[in-house]
Amino acid sequence: MKTRSGFGLTFAVSLLLAAGATLGQTAPSNLTFEVATVKPSPSLDMAKLQEQVQAGRMPRFGPHIDGAQATYIYMPLKELIANAYQVKAYQITGPGWLATERFDIMAKLPDGASKDDAPKMLEALLEERFKLAAHRDTQEQPVLALVVAKDGPKLKEAPPPSEPVDANAPLKPGQIKVDTPTGPMRVTRNPDGSTTMNMGEKGTITTRMDMETQTLSLESSSVTMAGFADRLTSILQMGGGEGRQVVDMTGLKGNYQVAVDISLADIMAMARAQGLNLPIPPPGGGAPGASPASEASDPGGGSSVFASVKKLGLRLEPRRAPVERLVIDNVEKTPTQN
Repeated sequence: MKTRSGFGLTFAVSLLLAAGATLGQTAPSNLTFEVATVKPSPSLDMAKLQEQVQAGRMPRFGPHIDGAQATYIYMPLKELIANAYQVKAYQITGPGWLATERFDIMAKLPDGASKDDAPKMLEALLEERFKLAAHRDTQEQPVLALVVAKDGPKLKEAPPPSEPVDANAPLKPGQIKVDTPTGPMRVTRNPDGSTTMNMGEKGTITTRMDMETQTLSLESSSVTMAGFADRLTSILQMGGGEGRQVVDMTGLKGNYQVAVDISLADIMAMARAQGLNLPIPPPGGGAPGASPASEASDPGGGSSVFASVKKLGLRLEPRRAPVERLVIDNVEKTPTQN
């Protein structure tokens, strides 16, 4: 029997996986926020978060642009830099603490500015407050290629999603919106405690936590392989980690049904490596946060991720590929005062 705490933790994990999405496109370089405050994020109170979710009050993690208000909540500095420079976190080369030092930013857009201008304004803010300096470079880096296994895929084709995400539609109860480079993504907490991420053209994926089997299930009735690769990347980089990017190299162009189960022990090992402490108890009781029976030993940092993908007739294959890098030349750990 699943517990209510498991329901809340499923949504919390899903929010953390979605919180790193980037915003907007390039914009004029002379834009700055009219007013902005930068503060270290308070520690995440999981019990309070569960209470909020169960009461129908949706927490706001990650980047959000609503009218003239821009907020970035509980985001590692590495993800803030990724948002500002329009790259992924795995593309950033810099101090390890960039992935663990989290901040809340509240900012006001100037008159006439749009959400597409927010990345450049965030870039200017980080340069001012953190003395950030960086340059771009292209280097060959290790990635995980999502490829078809030798015996072929074991996937059932599905029609494309019938309900694209409408950026202007009002949020329904239990929903939050996260902006991404390919458009808005809606995250919905369902009555059974599962969480559905609507990624637009890339499809939908529902996550569900099973406390008895100690697994996080990912299920979809229609998802592209690119969308599936994005979700796997989020898991392997749980909490802003250094897990490799998963790149779709299957050559499969349609939408498919997928269902995978990933060990919570693996997810917790990745989260703890990044300074997070999600209090998920081990099987049979025991203290929350106890060490998993076995740590991940594969290149991606999650052995059950590899095993689950294999059951779909797919493989995660270590490869190297040219990747654009953002190299941090200078950054201060403590921002200047508001």
